[in-house]
Amino acid sequence: MKEIKVGVIGAGSIGKVHLQAYQAVPDVKVVAVTDIVEERAKQVSEMFGIPRYYTDYREMLEKEELTAVSICTPNYLHSPMTVDALNAGVNVLCEKPMAINAKEAQKMVDTAKATKKILMIALCWRFSDEARTIKEFIRQGYLGNIYYAKVGILRVSGIPGMGSWFTNKDKSGGGPLIDLAPHFLDLAMWFMDHPKPVSVKGYTYAKFGPFDKRRGGWGIPEPGGKFDVEDLGCAIVGLENGATIFVEMSWASNIEKDTSYCTLLGDKGGAEMMPPKVFTEMAGKYVEIIPKVEKVNTYVEEIKHFVKCIQEGTEPMPRGEEGVIDMQIIDAIYESARTGREVRF
Repeated sequence: MKEIKVGVIGAGSIGKVHLQAYQAVPDVKVVAVTDIVEERAKQVSEMFGIPRYYTDYREMLEKEELTAVSICTPNYLHSPMTVDALNAGVNVLCEKPMAINAKEAQKMVDTAKATKKILMIALCWRFSDEARTIKEFIRQGYLGNIYYAKVGILRVSGIPGMGSWFTNKDKSGGGPLIDLAPHFLDLAMWFMDHPKPVSVKGYTYAKFGPFDKRRGGWGIPEPGGKFDVEDLGCAIVGLENGATIFVEMSWASNIEKDTSYCTLLGDKGGAEMMPPKVFTEMAGKYVEIIPKVEKVNTYVEEIKHFVKCIQEGTEPMPRGEEGVIDMQIIDAIYESARTGREVRF
């Protein structure tokens, strides 16, 4: 099979995760890496045995015969870099969040359609055995009609890169709502077969970041930098089919411990994803089903899927169009929080 030649844009923490995953996938060779910090680009290229490194991604797109790129840069660069790569005839795997807002995300989808190239959004939780197992229970009808979903990622101390682009709204698009919600909001929408959103009521709070409290281990802090985003956000999302999604995401909270959850309520059964459990009635009794699941490297599974889509010319999961809807919901949460009013679609 023809070798897939890949370039990775962004040699930071998530870029290294992508590089490790590519090395575990057959028929793939990472031929170049790009980072604006030359020392980091050089160091990562040596660490992973990558032939060439660049400090300008445009130069890489021009000089390398690439099949695909992973975009692992700050959020505000996702859309312009994706558009440039697609226009250069290169397939794109873009890290979440898709962009800093839905308008920028739509540009990505429009360009992918125009260039007939693959655009996949890196939402790795879809490739966990936990998520795939719950999806199969749904497909087989155990939950029936899902009318309520509740998803959240709550941290005690997890503000990434305090003062860096993570906490600068112009570069990040926001705080935990745009950083964490894409994962579990995407799962909820996927489990529910992507009903159209019709309304959003959202709230945001910044109780720790403005006082330089509750730093996390991810990202590189920049002393004296901006913090103009939320450190907790929540929302109720109304859907066209009458269902509801409750979302809560925090980087910092006064809670016992970090927690993540995805709860689904259907008219025939319910489910928890972490760990996976299904609740339903059997033989006249209310029962709890605990499926056995495998621990998989979700990043490797994600990149295997991306590579397979390129090789077979098939549509990726998740699609860019689904990412745009997620971004529209996140935009609406921020708008509702800003105005104090419900946003209608």
